[in-house]
Parts: sequence; structure tokens; C-alpha cells
Amino acid sequence: MIRVQVVEDVSATTEQVLSLVMNIERYAEVDAKIRPVLWSRRDGNRVEFACRPTLAGLRQPKVVQFLELTPGRRIDIGLLPKPHNRLAHAMARFEASFDCVPTDGGTRITRTLQFTFRPALRWLMEPLLRRRLQRDVEDETRRAKNYLETGHPEAPPTSR
Repeated sequence: MIRVQVVEDVSATTEQVLSLVMNIERYAEVDAKIRPVLWSRRDGNRVEFACRPTLAGLRQPKVVQFLELTPGRRIDIGLLPKPHNRLAHAMARFEASFDCVPTDGGTRITRTLQFTFRPALRWLMEPLLRRRLQRDVEDETRRAKNYLETGHPEAPPTSR
């Protein structure tokens, strides 16, 4: 099992954070792992979308995921059940979330991703993700923070 968790404080309200994530096309601007988003549809507090994810630098087959909003608190993310995602379900179980807690200066975001690979793939995928996924999620949360605070996904270059 691979579990990555990143905590980031942002100068934005919980509602702004959750709104950014629920707008999956906009969120793809900060999360390279879910690009390209092929389609999405929203019904109330639920978004379903298809993407061709990239994990540890490797392009994956198309998956259909869901986002489930608990207003003011969190978003849970997973794969739609079969018959969707037959290949992905054969490879691994995937769960992710954004947990938001209001702070004096904004919101503390806890971003979590967890993959549980089937034994036949564990030996290959876990070492790959162990090397790259933490950094990829740290980059994602940094870009989300910058987007929420400045309106731009990339942090400005540092001066020398």
C-alpha cells in the first residue's frame, strides 16, 4: 500500500478550496496527474469525470472517477465501480481526499492519496510511486495554494 499525505495552509476560505477542487477542469490546471480531463458532469455534491492520469511519470489508461463533497469539510475521491475502470480495478484500489479545516488565516488542507496494488503489480508499482508520488502531491498542493492566493497555478520565480 502507498499512502501520501500533504498538509498545506492557504489564505483562502474552505468554500474557495472545495469549489476549486469540485471544478475539475480548473483543478486540472494545478494537478498534472489528472490531465487531460476528457469529460465531466456535476449533479449537486457529486462530480464524475474521465481522465488519462499520469502516475510517477507514466501515462495510465482512461479512468472514470468521482468527487463527493461534504459541504464545508471535505471531498472524497475514488474510482467508479465496474463496469467502469475494469483495468484499474484489476490493478489497484484507489482512494483520495481533501480535508479542510478553517484556520485564523484561511484553511488547512490535508491532501491524501492511497493506492493498494494487487500482488502481481505491487513489486513494480509501489517502488515507482514511493519515489515520485510524495513530490508530485507536494507540487500539486503548492500549485493549488498559489492558484487560490494569486489566481495563477505556478508560483512566481524566486529572485536570485
